[in-house]
Amino acid sequence: MSSQRVIITGGSGDIGCAMGARLFRDGFSVTLLDLKAPSEVSDDVKALMALSQDGHDCLYRQVDVTNRARVDEVLSECEKDLVAVLANAGIVKSEPFLDISETYWNQHLNANLTGVFHTLQSAARIFVKNKRPGQIIITGSWVGTVPWPEIAAYSATKAAVEMLAKSAARELAEHKVRVNVIAPGIVNAGLARHQLNTEPQYAARVAKVIPLKELQTAEQVADIASFLCSKSGDYLTGSTILADGGASLFQFD
Repeated sequence: MSSQRVIITGGSGDIGCAMGARLFRDGFSVTLLDLKAPSEVSDDVKALMALSQDGHDCLYRQVDVTNRARVDEVLSECEKDLVAVLANAGIVKSEPFLDISETYWNQHLNANLTGVFHTLQSAARIFVKNKRPGQIIITGSWVGTVPWPEIAAYSATKAAVEMLAKSAARELAEHKVRVNVIAPGIVNAGLARHQLNTEPQYAARVAKVIPLKELQTAEQVADIASFLCSKSGDYLTGSTILADGGASLFQFD
């Protein structure tokens, strides 16, 4: 498997790093892409970058997914052994609906929807050109179907990427290119972790809304990516795997 490479956007974040670590353990070479300079990434990402064994490695490239030319350039570098691309980059910022500005709105659309489109189409073109099967995985969210307060722009983009994935999956199936979405719940990472630590009202809402009474970990999201990149996930395309601890079953205030 040393000749098989996966690319993960948003690779310096908690979920992206966890995906990289898991897929590296699965035997893939990994290339992490993110906005941050290599010197600015977390110690976990640096440790992952230092790994190399049995002919596979972990690389890091500074990439803004809203820059189409840069996305094409870096994916092309990995064209020879590319088997999967994980469109995981995105942003989420809390803002009441009535306070949403054009700038805030466009930031979310550019990063969470246009950036995913760039990654998805660039990867698909590589797989089709080389007449090679491929797996493209998009990180969605449970709030793509269930409204959560003060993240309307984020929720709208996550709903949009689900339909983008289905549309692409339908057209790309004849080329054996699979497109699927992972829709996590409330992950103990990023903005959610910050709010849990600083906003008692948010923490109380989260405690109420998850029937399993456990926060999701980045590693649990990575486990689903591992499944989709394995032979066991070969027959899935156009699917959204919802893994939210039952949160979407709950009617909350």
